[in-house]
Amino acid sequence: MSAAANGEPGEGAAGSQSGFDSREGAEAAARLILAANRDEFYHRPSKLADFWGNNNEILSGLDMEEGKEGGSWLGISKKGKLAALTNYMQPKLDKDAKGRGELVTHFLTTDVDSFSYLKKISSEAHLYNGFNLIAADLNTIKGDVFCYYGNRGEQEPIILTPGVYGLSNSLLETPWKKLQYGKQLFVDVIDQSQDLSREDLISELLKVMNNQECQLPDPAIEDQGKDYILPILNKYAAVCVRLPGYGTRTNTIVLIDGEGNVTFTERSMIDEDINQWKTNTYHFQLQSE
Repeated sequence: MSAAANGEPGEGAAGSQSGFDSREGAEAAARLILAANRDEFYHRPSKLADFWGNNNEILSGLDMEEGKEGGSWLGISKKGKLAALTNYMQPKLDKDAKGRGELVTHFLTTDVDSFSYLKKISSEAHLYNGFNLIAADLNTIKGDVFCYYGNRGEQEPIILTPGVYGLSNSLLETPWKKLQYGKQLFVDVIDQSQDLSREDLISELLKVMNNQECQLPDPAIEDQGKDYILPILNKYAAVCVRLPGYGTRTNTIVLIDGEGNVTFTERSMIDEDINQWKTNTYHFQLQSE
Protein backbone atom coordinates (compact mmCIF):
# COMPACT_ATOMS: atom_id res chain seq x y z
CA MET A 1 0.00 0.00 0.00
CA SER A 2 1.37 3.48 -0.78
CA ALA A 3 0.41 7.00 0.31
CA ALA A 4 1.35 10.69 -0.10
CA ALA A 5 0.27 14.03 1.77
CA ASN A 6 0.09 18.39 1.29
CA GLY A 7 -1.77 21.07 3.33
CA GLU A 8 -3.22 24.47 4.06
CA PRO A 9 -2.37 27.11 6.64
CA GLY A 10 -4.31 26.94 9.87
CA GLU A 11 -4.66 25.09 13.15
CA GLY A 12 -3.71 21.47 13.31
CA ALA A 13 -0.63 19.34 13.46
CA ALA A 14 -0.54 18.79 9.73
CA GLY A 15 -1.56 20.11 6.41
CA SER A 16 -0.92 17.51 3.78
CA GLN A 17 -1.19 15.63 0.54
CA SER A 18 -0.90 11.87 0.68
CA GLY A 19 -0.83 9.00 -1.78
CA PHE A 20 -0.61 5.32 -0.97
CA ASP A 21 -0.61 1.96 -2.75
CA SER A 22 -1.86 -1.27 -1.19
CA ARG A 23 -2.08 -4.19 -3.55
CA GLU A 24 -2.84 -7.81 -2.76
CA GLY A 25 -0.24 -10.19 -4.04
CA ALA A 26 2.27 -7.37 -4.26
CA GLU A 27 5.91 -8.31 -4.16
CA ALA A 28 7.47 -8.55 -0.72
CA ALA A 29 9.23 -5.24 -1.31
CA ALA A 30 5.97 -3.34 -1.83
CA ARG A 31 3.46 -4.31 0.84
CA LEU A 32 3.13 -0.65 1.74
CA ILE A 33 4.65 2.39 0.10
CA LEU A 34 3.60 5.68 1.65
CA ALA A 35 4.83 9.14 0.69
CA ALA A 36 3.60 12.16 2.62
CA ASN A 37 4.22 15.89 2.98
CA ARG A 38 3.57 17.95 6.05
CA ASP A 39 2.68 21.54 5.11
CA GLU A 40 2.73 23.93 8.06
CA PHE A 41 3.93 27.32 9.24
CA TYR A 42 7.72 27.17 9.46
CA HIS A 43 7.75 28.72 12.94
CA ARG A 44 5.38 26.16 14.47
CA PRO A 45 7.45 24.19 16.99
CA SER A 46 7.67 20.43 16.57
CA LYS A 47 9.94 17.48 17.22
CA LEU A 48 11.55 15.44 14.48
CA ALA A 49 10.40 11.84 14.17
CA ASP A 50 11.74 9.60 16.90
CA PHE A 51 10.61 6.68 19.05
CA TRP A 52 8.45 7.42 22.13
CA GLY A 53 5.71 5.89 24.29
CA ASN A 54 5.77 2.69 26.32
CA ASN A 55 8.96 0.78 25.49
CA ASN A 56 9.69 3.38 22.78
CA GLU A 57 7.40 1.48 20.41
CA ILE A 58 5.87 4.46 18.54
CA LEU A 59 7.69 6.39 15.81
CA SER A 60 6.41 9.84 14.79
CA GLY A 61 7.10 13.52 14.74
CA LEU A 62 5.30 15.50 17.45
CA ASP A 63 3.64 18.89 17.48
CA MET A 64 4.95 21.19 20.24
CA GLU A 65 2.58 24.12 19.66
CA GLU A 66 1.28 25.45 22.97
CA GLY A 67 -2.04 23.80 23.74
CA LYS A 68 -1.50 21.16 21.03
CA GLU A 69 1.59 19.46 22.47
CA GLY A 70 1.91 15.79 21.67
CA GLY A 71 -0.22 15.70 18.56
CA SER A 72 1.11 14.31 15.30
CA TRP A 73 0.41 14.11 11.58
CA LEU A 74 1.84 10.68 10.76
CA GLY A 75 3.12 7.81 12.85
CA ILE A 76 3.60 4.06 13.13
CA SER A 77 4.06 1.66 16.04
CA LYS A 78 6.06 -1.54 16.31
CA LYS A 79 2.76 -3.26 17.09
CA GLY A 80 1.59 -2.44 13.55
CA LYS A 81 -0.63 0.59 14.06
CA LEU A 82 -0.28 3.36 11.50
CA ALA A 83 -2.08 6.69 11.21
CA ALA A 84 -1.88 9.66 8.84
CA LEU A 85 -3.78 12.94 9.13
CA THR A 86 -4.49 15.81 6.77
CA ASN A 87 -6.50 18.95 7.44
CA TYR A 88 -9.60 19.61 5.35
CA MET A 89 -9.21 23.07 3.86
CA GLN A 90 -11.89 25.42 5.13
CA PRO A 91 -11.99 29.23 4.85
CA LYS A 92 -12.85 29.75 8.53
CA LEU A 93 -11.63 27.74 11.51
CA ASP A 94 -13.27 27.24 14.88
CA LYS A 95 -10.63 28.49 17.32
CA ASP A 96 -12.23 26.52 20.16
CA ALA A 97 -12.11 23.17 18.35
CA LYS A 98 -10.00 20.31 19.68
CA GLY A 99 -6.53 19.80 18.21
CA ARG A 100 -6.61 17.33 15.34
CA GLY A 101 -3.11 15.99 15.93
CA GLU A 102 -4.33 14.06 18.97
CA LEU A 103 -6.35 11.84 16.63
CA VAL A 104 -3.09 10.27 15.44
CA THR A 105 -1.36 9.84 18.77
CA HIS A 106 -4.47 8.53 20.52
CA PHE A 107 -4.83 5.79 17.91
CA LEU A 108 -1.16 4.84 18.09
CA THR A 109 -1.38 4.44 21.87
CA THR A 110 -4.67 2.53 22.04
CA ASP A 111 -5.42 -1.15 21.54
CA VAL A 112 -8.64 -0.39 19.64
CA ASP A 113 -8.70 -1.61 16.02
CA SER A 114 -8.64 0.96 13.23
CA PHE A 115 -12.29 0.69 12.13
CA SER A 116 -13.65 0.82 15.68
CA TYR A 117 -11.43 3.81 16.44
CA LEU A 118 -12.65 5.74 13.40
CA LYS A 119 -16.23 4.78 14.25
CA LYS A 120 -15.76 6.33 17.69
CA ILE A 121 -14.12 9.43 16.20
CA SER A 122 -17.02 9.84 13.77
CA SER A 123 -19.36 10.29 16.74
CA GLU A 124 -17.17 13.15 17.99
CA ALA A 125 -16.54 14.72 14.57
CA HIS A 126 -18.26 18.00 15.43
CA LEU A 127 -15.61 18.75 18.05
CA TYR A 128 -12.90 19.21 15.40
CA ASN A 129 -12.20 21.40 12.42
CA GLY A 130 -12.13 19.54 9.12
CA PHE A 131 -9.81 16.54 8.91
CA ASN A 132 -9.05 13.30 7.09
CA LEU A 133 -7.66 10.33 9.00
CA ILE A 134 -6.25 7.08 7.67
CA ALA A 135 -5.79 4.41 10.34
CA ALA A 136 -4.34 0.97 9.72
CA ASP A 137 -3.67 -2.30 11.50
CA LEU A 138 -0.64 -3.99 9.96
CA ASN A 139 -0.43 -7.69 10.68
CA THR A 140 2.03 -9.86 8.77
CA ILE A 141 0.10 -13.05 9.61
CA LYS A 142 -3.56 -11.97 9.55
CA GLY A 143 -3.23 -9.36 6.82
CA ASP A 144 -3.43 -5.57 6.83
CA VAL A 145 -6.54 -3.44 7.31
CA PHE A 146 -6.64 0.19 6.16
CA CYS A 147 -9.55 2.47 7.06
CA TYR A 148 -10.48 6.06 6.25
CA TYR A 149 -12.73 8.69 7.77
CA GLY A 150 -13.18 12.37 6.91
CA ASN A 151 -15.45 14.53 9.05
CA ARG A 152 -16.55 16.62 6.07
CA GLY A 153 -17.72 13.55 4.13
CA GLU A 154 -19.75 10.43 4.83
CA GLN A 155 -20.87 9.73 8.40
CA GLU A 156 -19.30 6.27 8.53
CA PRO A 157 -15.65 5.25 8.13
CA ILE A 158 -14.78 2.92 5.27
CA ILE A 159 -12.40 -0.01 4.86
CA LEU A 160 -10.10 0.59 1.90
CA THR A 161 -9.65 -2.15 -0.66
CA PRO A 162 -6.08 -2.76 -1.87
CA GLY A 163 -4.99 -0.15 -4.40
CA VAL A 164 -3.39 3.24 -4.93
CA TYR A 165 -4.94 6.24 -3.16
CA GLY A 166 -4.30 9.96 -2.97
CA LEU A 167 -5.29 12.33 -0.18
CA SER A 168 -4.85 16.09 0.07
CA ASN A 169 -6.86 18.75 1.90
CA SER A 170 -10.21 17.60 0.62
CA LEU A 171 -11.81 14.16 0.94
CA LEU A 172 -9.98 10.99 -0.09
CA GLU A 173 -9.44 10.80 -3.86
CA THR A 174 -11.02 14.23 -4.50
CA PRO A 175 -9.69 15.04 -7.99
CA TRP A 176 -7.74 18.20 -7.27
CA LYS A 177 -5.30 18.62 -10.14
CA LYS A 178 -2.24 18.69 -7.90
CA LEU A 179 -3.37 15.46 -6.28
CA GLN A 180 -3.98 13.76 -9.62
CA TYR A 181 -0.60 14.96 -10.89
CA GLY A 182 1.24 13.86 -7.77
CA LYS A 183 -0.52 10.52 -7.77
CA GLN A 184 0.51 9.88 -11.37
CA LEU A 185 4.14 10.74 -10.58
CA PHE A 186 3.87 8.41 -7.59
CA VAL A 187 2.48 5.56 -9.70
CA ASP A 188 5.22 6.07 -12.29
CA VAL A 189 7.83 5.53 -9.58
CA ILE A 190 6.01 2.53 -8.10
CA ASP A 191 5.77 0.89 -11.52
CA GLN A 192 9.57 0.83 -11.74
CA SER A 193 10.14 0.02 -8.07
CA GLN A 194 11.15 -3.59 -8.76
CA ASP A 195 14.18 -2.28 -10.61
CA LEU A 196 15.19 0.18 -7.89
CA SER A 197 17.15 -0.33 -4.70
CA ARG A 198 15.39 0.71 -1.51
CA GLU A 199 17.55 3.83 -1.30
CA ASP A 200 16.83 4.78 -4.93
CA LEU A 201 13.10 4.21 -4.45
CA ILE A 202 13.11 6.57 -1.46
CA SER A 203 15.09 9.13 -3.47
CA GLU A 204 12.64 9.02 -6.37
CA LEU A 205 9.63 9.36 -4.06
CA LEU A 206 11.23 12.37 -2.37
CA LYS A 207 11.58 13.97 -5.80
CA VAL A 208 7.85 13.46 -6.36
CA MET A 209 6.97 15.04 -3.03
CA ASN A 210 9.14 18.08 -3.76
CA ASN A 211 7.62 18.85 -7.16
CA GLN A 212 6.66 22.55 -7.24
CA GLU A 213 4.94 22.60 -10.64
CA CYS A 214 1.69 24.53 -10.31
CA GLN A 215 -1.41 22.63 -11.49
CA LEU A 216 -3.89 25.30 -12.55
CA PRO A 217 -6.61 26.17 -13.26
CA ASP A 218 -8.38 24.10 -10.62
CA PRO A 219 -11.98 25.19 -9.93
CA ALA A 220 -12.35 22.48 -7.26
CA ILE A 221 -9.69 24.07 -5.00
CA GLU A 222 -11.08 27.55 -5.62
CA ASP A 223 -14.62 26.43 -4.80
CA GLN A 224 -13.56 24.81 -1.54
CA GLY A 225 -11.11 27.51 -0.44
CA LYS A 226 -13.16 30.55 -1.56
CA ASP A 227 -11.45 33.95 -1.26
CA TYR A 228 -9.12 32.55 1.40
CA ILE A 229 -7.10 30.51 -1.10
CA LEU A 230 -7.02 32.86 -4.10
CA PRO A 231 -4.01 35.00 -3.03
CA ILE A 232 -1.80 31.91 -2.62
CA LEU A 233 -3.36 29.65 -5.25
CA ASN A 234 -0.44 29.74 -7.67
CA LYS A 235 1.85 28.29 -4.96
CA TYR A 236 -0.69 26.16 -3.13
CA ALA A 237 -1.73 24.23 -6.25
CA ALA A 238 1.49 22.18 -6.32
CA VAL A 239 2.52 18.93 -4.66
CA CYS A 240 5.21 20.84 -2.75
CA VAL A 241 3.92 24.13 -1.35
CA ARG A 242 6.43 26.95 -0.97
CA LEU A 243 5.13 30.25 0.45
CA PRO A 244 6.76 32.89 2.67
CA GLY A 245 6.76 31.41 6.17
CA TYR A 246 4.55 28.47 5.22
CA GLY A 247 4.77 25.34 3.11
CA THR A 248 6.10 21.82 2.87
CA ARG A 249 8.48 21.39 5.81
CA THR A 250 8.55 17.59 6.14
CA ASN A 251 8.62 14.70 3.65
CA THR A 252 8.04 11.19 4.99
CA ILE A 253 8.48 7.91 3.12
CA VAL A 254 7.37 4.63 4.72
CA LEU A 255 8.20 1.27 3.11
CA ILE A 256 7.02 -2.06 4.51
CA ASP A 257 7.84 -5.39 2.94
CA GLY A 258 6.06 -8.73 3.15
CA GLU A 259 8.03 -9.81 6.20
CA GLY A 260 7.13 -6.71 8.20
CA ASN A 261 10.43 -4.88 7.79
CA VAL A 262 9.80 -1.14 8.05
CA THR A 263 11.93 1.66 6.61
CA PHE A 264 10.81 5.10 7.82
CA THR A 265 12.58 8.09 6.24
CA GLU A 266 11.87 11.65 7.31
CA ARG A 267 13.33 14.73 5.58
CA SER A 268 12.67 17.88 7.60
CA MET A 269 13.38 21.58 7.30
CA ILE A 270 15.75 22.93 9.96
CA ASP A 271 15.58 26.37 11.62
CA GLU A 272 12.75 27.60 9.38
CA ASP A 273 15.26 27.70 6.50
CA ILE A 274 14.13 26.25 3.16
CA ASN A 275 17.78 25.63 2.30
CA GLN A 276 18.54 23.54 5.40
CA TRP A 277 17.19 20.00 5.65
CA LYS A 278 17.93 16.98 7.80
CA THR A 279 17.17 13.39 6.78
CA ASN A 280 16.81 10.53 9.28
CA THR A 281 16.01 6.90 8.47
CA TYR A 282 14.79 4.27 10.94
CA HIS A 283 14.64 0.50 10.38
CA PHE A 284 12.62 -1.93 12.51
CA GLN A 285 10.42 -4.99 12.21
CA LEU A 286 6.73 -5.12 13.06
CA GLN A 287 5.97 -7.35 16.02
CA SER A 288 4.12 -10.48 14.92
CA GLU A 289 1.38 -11.85 17.12
